[in-house]
Amino acid sequence: MTAKQAIGQKISVTITDENQDYYFAQREGFTYRIAKSELEKIHKVTDAITGFAYENEDHDLQLTTKIPRVQIGRFDFAPVVAVRHDLGVFVDIGLPNKDVVVSLDELPTMKQLWPARGDYLLVSLEVDDKERLWGRLADEERFQHMAQKAAPSLKNANINGTVYRLKVVGSYVFTAEHYLGFIHPSERDAEPRLGQHVKARVIGVRPDGILNLSLRPRAYEAIGDDAQMILAVLQHQPGQKMPYTDKSSPDAIKQYFGISKGQFKRALGHLMKAGVVKQVAGETILVAQIEQ
Repeated sequence: MTAKQAIGQKISVTITDENQDYYFAQREGFTYRIAKSELEKIHKVTDAITGFAYENEDHDLQLTTKIPRVQIGRFDFAPVVAVRHDLGVFVDIGLPNKDVVVSLDELPTMKQLWPARGDYLLVSLEVDDKERLWGRLADEERFQHMAQKAAPSLKNANINGTVYRLKVVGSYVFTAEHYLGFIHPSERDAEPRLGQHVKARVIGVRPDGILNLSLRPRAYEAIGDDAQMILAVLQHQPGQKMPYTDKSSPDAIKQYFGISKGQFKRALGHLMKAGVVKQVAGETILVAQIEQ
């Protein structure tokens, strides 16, 4: 096994030397350093240690016993920690002193859609001909392999997910529950970044179990604070109804809600237009079919 082959691999080495901070170990004529600070016990020369081989930020061969979950042929989500527009984005796979680059060749053409610090990418590792370690984005097949089929009952549910693919037809999302989701451009105000965490709602479930998602708020969620207050009152009333309507007196509204009748009527009008409430026989009633 050459140094090129060892990088990104789990290997065993034999300690040959040490200083205050590191053990030094040999394998196939190459020397690897191992930080003493990460080891639980003291070692001596001739001891064998198994760890993950990589080239650190100072270009020294190093071994860590804290094996990263992201490996060659093994995928996991990794956080983006830095962005360089001339190179790509750096992700933290858990190495002590090395972040791995996902090349700009794998990223969107439009740099404003690149992942930002704090976003997450599903990556594995690969080593190029110059013995450099790179992060490689998971392809569509990988996400399909990981995915669960969503049930029709998920319609109207709120979900969290990570954007994993950007196309002209829309954005593709992998949810926390391992469902695949799709956001049509008409269901978003702006195109999300690759790797961005999104909170969406399910507007449909396809026969193949893929979720149709929206980043737009429900009609009643897009209303103002006064309407939200009225909605909260209704939701906690017996029978989800109250004896206040747009015909109620200004004093009664002011005393109960703390707002003017004008504010009340505007807020109530928004709720009725959204189909959330209706007025019947001098009462305002929460519509039973309201989406929670």
